[in-house]
Amino acid sequence: MDKDRIEGAIEKAKGSAKDIAGRITGDTKLEAEGKAQKAGGTIQNAVGGAKDALRGK
Repeated sequence: MDKDRIEGAIEKAKGSAKDIAGRITGDTKLEAEGKAQKAGGTIQNAVGGAKDALRGK
């Protein structure tokens, strides 16, 4: 498993936590940061998946 997949999953989880915390507290900036971080994690995870596919794993 490529390290980008692992790091992407971690970033996605952190983003989800920020998103939820922002919604609960009404902090739109924190919510937006969380959504952006989730999207970045998803992209990083996809890149790692592509690398794994190229390696045949």
